[in-house]
Amino acid sequence: MYVGVDCGTQSTKVVIVDVERGTIVGEGSRAHRLIEGEGGRREQAVDDWLDALRGAFAEAVAAAGIDARLIRAIGVSGQQHGMVALDAEGEPVYPAKLWCDTETALHNEALIEALGGPRGCLDTLGLLLQTGYTASKVAWLRERHPEAYRRIDTLLLPHDYLNFWLTGERVTECGDASGTGYFDTRARRWHPEVFAAIAPELDPGHVLPRLIESHEAVGRVRSSVARELGLADDVLVASGGGDNMMAAIGTGNIAPGLVTLSLGTSGTVCAFAEAPVIDDAGLVANFCASSGGWLPLVCTMNVTSATTRVRELFGLDVAAFGERVASAPVGADGVMVLPFFNGERVPALPHATASFLGLTSLNTTAANLCRAVVEGATFGMRYGLELLGPLAAEASQVRLVGGGARSAVWRQIVADVLGVEVVCPTLTEAAALGAAIQAAWCESAARGSGESLAALCERLVSLDAQTRTRPQPEARARYDELYHRYRQALQRHHAVAP
Repeated sequence: MYVGVDCGTQSTKVVIVDVERGTIVGEGSRAHRLIEGEGGRREQAVDDWLDALRGAFAEAVAAAGIDARLIRAIGVSGQQHGMVALDAEGEPVYPAKLWCDTETALHNEALIEALGGPRGCLDTLGLLLQTGYTASKVAWLRERHPEAYRRIDTLLLPHDYLNFWLTGERVTECGDASGTGYFDTRARRWHPEVFAAIAPELDPGHVLPRLIESHEAVGRVRSSVARELGLADDVLVASGGGDNMMAAIGTGNIAPGLVTLSLGTSGTVCAFAEAPVIDDAGLVANFCASSGGWLPLVCTMNVTSATTRVRELFGLDVAAFGERVASAPVGADGVMVLPFFNGERVPALPHATASFLGLTSLNTTAANLCRAVVEGATFGMRYGLELLGPLAAEASQVRLVGGGARSAVWRQIVADVLGVEVVCPTLTEAAALGAAIQAAWCESAARGSGESLAALCERLVSLDAQTRTRPQPEARARYDELYHRYRQALQRHHAVAP
């Protein structure tokens, strides 16, 4: 039995996998509390993560009906980019600052300038710094809370922190480290000179966790934690990784030819690459994969966050919203939405606002507005997909995850807009599954049996045949025209290059 843990923004999920039978035997989940404040502050208490892990783990074990001592290894997936700053006793000096925190935007701009602008960032790190990355959070803490900053002994990411709680070891791996902003994504190493520009008083050799390979183990679960969770004494903890990297493993996206697309609060699209992928505009995040290789990724900020705003505007539940979307025609009778309620990362429009275009006295209906916001969010995903170039153009299938993927009408819109078959994994918690698969891979490597990650994915990643959706020729042709209009609207309203 192997455990996958996914510590996300809203909750922690746990899955238990029987690798020999190739089945998921138990699942559990516990919600988190989000600390929000003015200026875009988004933080969480790390104790909430630990409480959620304990509760979700107990629920999953109970659902599986197993003795927890049968568990051989644990893998942890975590929300990327979060800053967990610990003192010498391993206690947080400040609450964890999250990926979605935008309070540090000015610090991020200053760091980009210090590195020689966007071109300097790409040349130095292999990617363009974003406000969500860890680097600007450290710079913000240095300026706003100098007493807390001076107490920093270790800087971890969320998944690193859970591994630290489990094992007492302070390590990370290249996939999650890629999103810190002080990691060279091409050379796969920390960049001490960049870190010195962010935190000149801190010694990177001391405060940054030790880097390990994705197939390596962090260590064994501490005896006190093993007793608390009911585990055996020799349970291995895998390297783990960021949620996007683990979701790629959990969807079988570990070789060229597939694309993983997440319709979550934000949207992500990624594809495995055997070499770094760096675009001149810096819109593609050249992350390392947690399976070896690279996982170039594009993130858009407005997906279910945008559709939820329109849904709630009309007082609809999810089912009723889906009915409205399905009842409107392709193109929503001429209504188009640029759904930038939260600004946008791709295209790079951090200060943009949402626009509803083409409204007339005849087409301004709830159904058309509901469909138009779904179409607009999906056009944004196509925009991102096209930035991946040949990796996307040669993809034979898109594997959908995230809350939006549960909607049959949205799956059809994605297939028609992208012009490719889409399908959902059977287990929707792809990041947690990916963490469990990686745990089995690491444990296999530690035992010397050498079972490949590809073989494990083949056995454990199953696809839900009922969700398989192919493009409809007429709708696909129509969406090609509408996407051209979308690109024209971006150019006209936001000066985005055609």
